[in-house]
Amino acid sequence: MDSKRRLPPPLFSARCRACWLVAGVVVLVVASFLSLDLHLAAFASGESLASMGHFVREFFPPDLSPAFVGRVAAGAWETLAMSALGTLLAALLGVLMALPASHARGGARAGMRLLLNALRSVPELVWAAMLLISAGLGPFAGTLALAIHTSGVLGRLFAEAVENAPPGPGAALRTQGAGTVRVFLYATLPQVLPQLMSYTLYRWENNIRAAAVLGVVGAGGLGQLLMFHMGLFQMDKTATVLIAMLVLVALVDGASFALRRWLTR
Repeated sequence: MDSKRRLPPPLFSARCRACWLVAGVVVLVVASFLSLDLHLAAFASGESLASMGHFVREFFPPDLSPAFVGRVAAGAWETLAMSALGTLLAALLGVLMALPASHARGGARAGMRLLLNALRSVPELVWAAMLLISAGLGPFAGTLALAIHTSGVLGRLFAEAVENAPPGPGAALRTQGAGTVRVFLYATLPQVLPQLMSYTLYRWENNIRAAAVLGVVGAGGLGQLLMFHMGLFQMDKTATVLIAMLVLVALVDGASFALRRWLTR
């Protein structure tokens, strides 16, 4: 009798909600493969593999001439500056929007939540394409695009963090007659600040990748160099730009990881 009780539960149970959820996901995945026109056999054919091999060989050796490496370094610095400034502006806007999104009542809270959803639902690439009309070509449009999209993401995350903060310290200050601003600065903010910083650093990691892609629409940085040289089929220069992207992303990821660990100690 005891051995029967120790047996693991059945793999699928009609009463298990998680089982039905997993089954539904599997059905959707299978339906996706059936509905999409995927030419997997042609992709794995000898002709396709030979074409891909020829394409990859064109990237080697990369162009490491001092003049071009200097241009790539300037583009990398521009991409890094775009991501850092865009993330900083987004963090400031996110804090300002998180307060009404978490503490306001009725229509004000719903309106701010709707605004945050609208900002983050539009990808950075679309924001950059629209802002190029008013801001012109260059990193300014890319920085604004990163700031607008990321402010919606961080605003929602910040609002959730503020709502989930322990209410005890804030209630203690309110009983002493402290106003809303002082309660936030002296009670809520110290509790959620490490979490807010962790969210911001994580989004900075994402934005360094997004900033590299934004150059596709003319927003400057490494992405603009990438599209220019790919358009001219200068694959040796394209390889150098790709290497710079990998190095930049690795450095930012490492720095962000180290800062997050330092904040959580």
